[in-house]
Amino acid sequence: MKIKKVVIPAAGFGTRFLPATKAMPKEMLPIVDKPIIQYVVEEAVEAGIEDIIIVTGSHKRPIEDHFDYPFELEQLLIKSGKEKELAEVRRIAQLANFIYVRQKGPIGNATPILNARHLIGNEPFLVLWGDDFIVAKPPRTRQLMDAFDKYGATILGGVRTTSEEDTRRYGYAAGEELKDGVIRVKKLIEKPGPSNTPSNLATVSGFIFTPEIFDAIEEVQKDLPDGKELIYIDALNVMMKKNIPIYASEIKNAVYYDTGNKLEYLKTVIQFALKHKELNGEFRDYLKNLKV
Repeated sequence: MKIKKVVIPAAGFGTRFLPATKAMPKEMLPIVDKPIIQYVVEEAVEAGIEDIIIVTGSHKRPIEDHFDYPFELEQLLIKSGKEKELAEVRRIAQLANFIYVRQKGPIGNATPILNARHLIGNEPFLVLWGDDFIVAKPPRTRQLMDAFDKYGATILGGVRTTSEEDTRRYGYAAGEELKDGVIRVKKLIEKPGPSNTPSNLATVSGFIFTPEIFDAIEEVQKDLPDGKELIYIDALNVMMKKNIPIYASEIKNAVYYDTGNKLEYLKTVIQFALKHKELNGEFRDYLKNLKV
């Protein structure tokens, strides 16, 4: 079955970036001249996704505005003769069908997935976070779709990491290796810590879920203790107990950009600026001569 829809959770407050995110969504933080979430959307569209479902909160209106038609801006660009800029803002609005859902429910990364259930129906679908992305060849989303075509089940995108700090940030998967970089998952742990990590495969970013995930999330939610987050890994563990297959696939030839992390965000901006065709020479010279 062709995957046509992506869910992008984007309702968080971005407290790590305060005060910058007091009025601006963290997903709209620029990587030079393009917001983080645009990289995510463009990757999905390139892989053939038609419907972009963004799960937001009341403070995320700038995301909606970014992918809308800016009439006043268009008129200004037309009068100014800025044809290149005009073409770009029109292209952004025409990328895909954009659907926005307000997040409702307990804190946790499974809640925005469940909030999109009425839009997904009985189809497999893609989930990409709105504040990180992976640059890979072939693209991450294409690799995930190729794995889904082969196995026809939930696919978790992963990267290899030996960083102790990463074990406190991400979920990890372990299981039977079927081929290079692909495992049939037997164990999933969210933020295991360095002493409890089941493997070096962190399931950081990019997933294809089958519709069974919705019932599993609801099952977890029924018995959710007060104060505990509703997380997708708990729902996947429910599915595995019912012998529903889940696979993890290492994203090959990839660089992971965790732009929801302050330090990694700054590193990403510098790396992309050094590759930017309008900036790379002058900016590189500036960094070489920088004295702190």
